[in-house]
Amino acid sequence: MATKETLQAQRNDASFEHIVDELKWRGLIALSTDEDALRKAFSDGPITYYCGFDPTAPSLHLGNLVQLLTMRRIQLAGNFPLALVGGATGLIGDPKPSSERTLNTKELVADWVSRLADQNSKFLDFEGEYAARMVNNLDWTSQYSAIDFLRDVGKHYRVGKMLAKDAVSARLNSEHGISYTEFSYQILQGLDFLELYQRYGCTMETGGSDQWGNLTSGSDLIHKVEGQSVHLIATPLITNSDGKKFGKSEGNAVWLDAEMTSPYAMYQFWLNTDDADVIDRLKVFTFLTKAEIEELALKVAEEPFKREAQKRLALEVTELVHSKADAEAARDASAALFGSGDLASLDPKTLESALRELPNIEIPVGTSVIQALVESGLEESNSSARRAIEQGGVSINKVKVDSDKAEVSDFLFGKMAVLARGKKSLAGLFLAK
Repeated sequence: MATKETLQAQRNDASFEHIVDELKWRGLIALSTDEDALRKAFSDGPITYYCGFDPTAPSLHLGNLVQLLTMRRIQLAGNFPLALVGGATGLIGDPKPSSERTLNTKELVADWVSRLADQNSKFLDFEGEYAARMVNNLDWTSQYSAIDFLRDVGKHYRVGKMLAKDAVSARLNSEHGISYTEFSYQILQGLDFLELYQRYGCTMETGGSDQWGNLTSGSDLIHKVEGQSVHLIATPLITNSDGKKFGKSEGNAVWLDAEMTSPYAMYQFWLNTDDADVIDRLKVFTFLTKAEIEELALKVAEEPFKREAQKRLALEVTELVHSKADAEAARDASAALFGSGDLASLDPKTLESALRELPNIEIPVGTSVIQALVESGLEESNSSARRAIEQGGVSINKVKVDSDKAEVSDFLFGKMAVLARGKKSLAGLFLAK
């Protein structure tokens, strides 16, 4: 994860006069409450603001990173962040539009709360002048009895308005329906904002645009209970080129935990960004200035084949999420596998991570290259594998295979090898135990 030195090096772009202007330029404001009032609040600040993260998995993912970086930019503008991990709301589950969530055990949720809190701590400054604070909504929600919750909080909500929320409406119109448990989620999230307002003077919440109904639940509750107006900012959903959002519910999550998505896999994910998307990704996921990003945009337009913007994006985000050393090791591994770099000079752990991302198989010493080509899926049959060797298109660890009788015997670091069919079709070979 990002180091203290990385946090200290981060800056907002000084060419923008106001944090709202930079957030808008980076495409981070899809919805908000009164913009003029929001600008004034920042100008009169500092303000205290929060974003919530539910422990529905053991790691945050790229969708959450959008929120963390938005929080960090607002912190750098001289404001106090509250990072809320939902020990209570994670036990309930935000309604999905499609079906009911599976309820996890209290023990598992508590473990995930701890993991997510640790990840949050790497992206916000908890020691500086505008130090962040970690909060857990289980601390106040657990203090309510069912009667007190219904009397003190539930009475401020109207069922008709709750039914109109997008996720609730979608579920009501589906074959699955919605349980009272998930139906109550928006009340719990609204209570969070009220509690943070009363405890810490918190006057703004941030979240994804798909959470707008839950965000307004809190601002409406504060208005009813305290008679005060507060602020909301919703970021747009970041989507893949196929239109699907980043997120575990879509089955394409890129996790912030290195054990779930390796630094090499993280680097490759960003390196493969489409030309049409890369500048927008640089705005959202890096601290590069407007001038730096505009220079990279010019390179995309004039020399897209060099993929300089993608390389910079991959390096910046991998360093941000993991470390500079991890980012450079991933870059070197990518260059060695697909370019002219030396495989033997790579960090063994990084090389293994890279090969695990490729088609890979376990084989004993002495396996024929033909068999390895077929079993790894690089060739469809023995005959096609033989032809590939005869045509000079097969290599192991970048050494050309010149005989169809050749066997795999050279394992890097005593346990792995890189099998290549042409320049771009690669497979990992691991020595069978």
